[in-house]
Amino acid sequence: MNTTSEETTIYYHGTKADLKIGDLIEVGFSSNYGTQRKAKYIYLTATLEAATWGAELAQGEGKERIYMVEPTGSIEDDPNLTDKKFPGNPTKSYRSQHPFKVIGEVKEWQGHSPEQLKVMKDHLEELKKQGIEAIED
Repeated sequence: MNTTSEETTIYYHGTKADLKIGDLIEVGFSSNYGTQRKAKYIYLTATLEAATWGAELAQGEGKERIYMVEPTGSIEDDPNLTDKKFPGNPTKSYRSQHPFKVIGEVKEWQGHSPEQLKVMKDHLEELKKQGIEAIED
């Protein structure tokens, strides 16, 4: 039996969109953050923690969901987090202009407490008042 020691990274995307296995998540839709302008990038993470924030902070009234996704092209460190907030990218947050293919959904995950959510939403609201976008191009 031939085995390899290479680990396959699992990537996640938190959202309120209702997607199915095989669907593509693509650029060009309204961003879930800031002024909701058309997104030039789509975002994914290799940590369930960061995906949880993505699902909880996404705009809209839909059910919070976390999908397992597979990049179809190159990905790069998310400059909105890397070195600005978390040097070295410990959140393992990335972005791409190439679609992500939905390969599964995380059905059971633990959300943040109402207090933690309020603190984060208040912080994002304060940034918005200062004219600072949560997502930069």
